[in-house]
Amino acid sequence: MDTSLIMAELLMAREPKKKQDVLRAMFVGKQLSEVPTPSVVLDLKQVTVNCERMLEAAENLGLQWRAHIKTHKTTELTRLQVGNELITPVLLIVSTILEAENITLLLKEYQSKDRHVNVLFAFPLFASAVPRLAAVSQQLGPDGLSVMIDHVDQLPYVKAIHSASGSYPPRVFIKIDVNYGRAGVKTDSPEYPALIDALLAAEQEGWLVLHGVYTHAGQSYGARRLGDAMYALSNEFRNAHIAAEKIREKSPDHAALVLSVGATPTATTIQSPWFMEECDVPRGNPSGSMRPRPFEEDLTELWGRWQKEGYILEVHAGVYPTLDLQQVATHARHTGLLSEQDIGISVVAEVASVYPTRGQNSTPEALINAGSLALGREPVGLDKKTGYNEETAKPYTGWGALMPWGVLAGTEEKDRSGKILGERFPDDFRGWQVGKISQEHGILTWVGDEGKKAPELKVGDRVRVWPNHACIMGAGFEYYLIVDSRYPGQEDEVRDVWCRWNGW
Repeated sequence: MDTSLIMAELLMAREPKKKQDVLRAMFVGKQLSEVPTPSVVLDLKQVTVNCERMLEAAENLGLQWRAHIKTHKTTELTRLQVGNELITPVLLIVSTILEAENITLLLKEYQSKDRHVNVLFAFPLFASAVPRLAAVSQQLGPDGLSVMIDHVDQLPYVKAIHSASGSYPPRVFIKIDVNYGRAGVKTDSPEYPALIDALLAAEQEGWLVLHGVYTHAGQSYGARRLGDAMYALSNEFRNAHIAAEKIREKSPDHAALVLSVGATPTATTIQSPWFMEECDVPRGNPSGSMRPRPFEEDLTELWGRWQKEGYILEVHAGVYPTLDLQQVATHARHTGLLSEQDIGISVVAEVASVYPTRGQNSTPEALINAGSLALGREPVGLDKKTGYNEETAKPYTGWGALMPWGVLAGTEEKDRSGKILGERFPDDFRGWQVGKISQEHGILTWVGDEGKKAPELKVGDRVRVWPNHACIMGAGFEYYLIVDSRYPGQEDEVRDVWCRWNGW
């Protein structure tokens, strides 16, 4: 089919399915060397592995799992997050109402297969959200919608959803601030007891169900050492338990409450091999004991005790299917489970110009057609407490790093572990990074040892960039090109196109 005709049809397409069909006709079967740039690419193999690891870990530990879909905003990847063929509950989190509206059809499909479904709008409730959330609740029926509350003045909006949805009482999570300072109520504040009282009174009147408490340790994105994120997970659970106990003090016979905790660094630590009865990871224990480390042992004991108390323990996370440089920098898990090799997302860009000696100390620079609109503008912070030698280390300060692909395949310097980024990333880095950025312009800068020549880039070369933060960079794209590295020699073939739901 003529490409110009396809493009014309694409512009006319209004229905998501029709748009996806046109995009598939345009791209499936092509190589990444043939697609427009910048384009965002998902590796089906890696996002599948990342989803399966999360599902398996939660099941092994007897924890309830709730998947956040804000990173990718697609039906296809949501299926992977919840296990399309499983029979477990389908519990989701959305950050925009548009996500909830678009995922409703899939949730109704799972309901038809007798899977319990629930979607949580994870933003403290506001007035203009009421009509659209009520419509979602009406479609999903009883217990289909959860909302988040952190202030007593939000309760009239919950009541309005109940009235407009066909009298389905929404489930309510209280958002607890665990010292992140973004949203949530502090459990030691005078507002918290008053909020509990108001929620319990509303529950008695029948227009909401006080379902549990919810935490998000966003500060765990700043973790830089193995163990930091699990420590944050422990703190999350302890804070959630304190919050729930205050509810029980006021309502001892209340139905089981959910303690829902997590951010990708903290939630994915439950994949730790130390939780398993047997593992091949060296424990650094001269006695050869197979006992867990203190963090895992302590958490396992807490979980067992709180489950016996009648609490439902839930973990949630969002960016874990794709990962990104920000997540690799946390060192939240053993490197066998978290390195750049686990990143499932990248941006294909073209080298538009080169500047052989323009950089610092006459190093080369190159211009690519992927700037802040394609990569986002969020840095990966450094932590000097890790003790890197400032005289020799070259910290990563970029807006994206080039992955080994195409002209750069096999040219990157690896550390002793065989990893491209190295065990001390981001406090030490060697390679091409997107060192400067504006809307459409990305400037590649070389970070290398003195006297070491940068791998040559030429005008017309294609490169792939690992983004700093997949959630933000994805907003600049309407669809993902899907490749699958499970097929040797065909890793660059586009096998599908997944459309995103951009907007609010």
